[in-house]
Amino acid sequence: MNIIHTDVAIIGAGTAGLSAYRAAKTAGASAILIEGGAHGTTCARVGCMPSKLLIAAAEAAHHATHASAFGVHIDGNVRIDGREVMARVKRERDRFVSFVVAGVDAMPAKDKLTGHARFIDDNLLQVGEHAKVHAKSVVIATGSSAVMPAMYRALGDRAIINDDVFAWDDLPKRVAVIGAGVIGLELGQALARLGVRVSVLGARGRVGPLSDPDIRGYAQRVFSDAFHFEPRAQVQDAVRDGDTVRLRYVSSAGETIEGTFDYVLVAAGRKPNVGSLGLQNTSLALDADGLPIYDALTLQAGLRPVFIAGDANGVLPLLHEAADEGRAAGTNAAHYPHVAPVERRAPIAIAFTDPGIAMVGARHADLAPESFVTGEVSFEDQGRSRVMLRNRGLMHVYVDKASRRFVGAEWIGPDAEHIAHLLAWALQMKLTVDEMLRMPFYHPVVEEGLRTALRDAAVKLA
Repeated sequence: MNIIHTDVAIIGAGTAGLSAYRAAKTAGASAILIEGGAHGTTCARVGCMPSKLLIAAAEAAHHATHASAFGVHIDGNVRIDGREVMARVKRERDRFVSFVVAGVDAMPAKDKLTGHARFIDDNLLQVGEHAKVHAKSVVIATGSSAVMPAMYRALGDRAIINDDVFAWDDLPKRVAVIGAGVIGLELGQALARLGVRVSVLGARGRVGPLSDPDIRGYAQRVFSDAFHFEPRAQVQDAVRDGDTVRLRYVSSAGETIEGTFDYVLVAAGRKPNVGSLGLQNTSLALDADGLPIYDALTLQAGLRPVFIAGDANGVLPLLHEAADEGRAAGTNAAHYPHVAPVERRAPIAIAFTDPGIAMVGARHADLAPESFVTGEVSFEDQGRSRVMLRNRGLMHVYVDKASRRFVGAEWIGPDAEHIAHLLAWALQMKLTVDEMLRMPFYHPVVEEGLRTALRDAAVKLA
């Protein structure tokens, strides 16, 4: 049995783990990175990048099929070759993964260990059957995995998660998407635009991450025009029939509907990967889900030198947040017992749908109703949006009554991913609505819609 001594052991070589490793080394500590699965990060292998490749193909198909509205006519029918679509997705996905793997390969061999890790006690890890690691501090960065309810597990390989989509060699004909969160909407719309017959079945009225009732209602109407969308469906039965699945569900309108699909894509949430870590062997206090109770500011679990970062803590499953948390956890692990809080950036969330969905700062649901005013703009008659025939959207910006500071926004609309960054910067700089309106707005750009919303808020403040 190989016995290894190190200052910091990092479990998981994803975005948070790699960031924690680099931070610990920068702090002058010895560190070892332990990975039991494939290298490449969730983002590169089955998350951000392959999904955007599929979305890019879907956008190309959508533009081609809607060009006639501009007087541009394509002779014959637009033909979507599913095999070519998936071949490019996998080819470019593998390229992104190779960059991450190359970075891991460049690390010193003594700093890497392959195998599944579990705690023997607070400072001792068993890795596979071949090594034990004694660490002064441990960073848990094991990521998360998709939830698969028992009803769908019984369907075998006809029930899939988003990871499985990117292993397809061809596009199927019919897919039911379970879940109307970000992943469900993004993949559902992309597949629909690529010619797949899609039904997106939500359960609790969700439309992506939106909490503002007016914006959520508008978004529901937009997506209902794009594919079969049931935000409040109750699935009663899922039965495998050969290579198909028969679903029976009660629709949002109370109607019982039956449908046959090639696959059921389950996008019903994710859970932290902590179940196999042997946390019961430690002195750490665990919550009802088996997750270590930790300080959200320092990422430290209890009073022990154990830190939890990235998707594994179940808070902000976003790449940039995982990188920030990994850096903080790695630094705190190296400097333990001297720990510092994570330096959080302005909250920002984006769904890469069309129109895009974005949220910045405080959610509408978390604001005290009497504390803010709402500035509104519809993109339906916004100049540049109408020029491009991308004029579906509604934005709400929230401005604090007492300080006149911009505190948050929720919206669906064109170029949402870009406008979201402008608003996140404004929020982080603690700008007032008046200061934001003194900023330049070129003409004609979609961002003029944001100015309209800010002006509306300023009028309401007066």
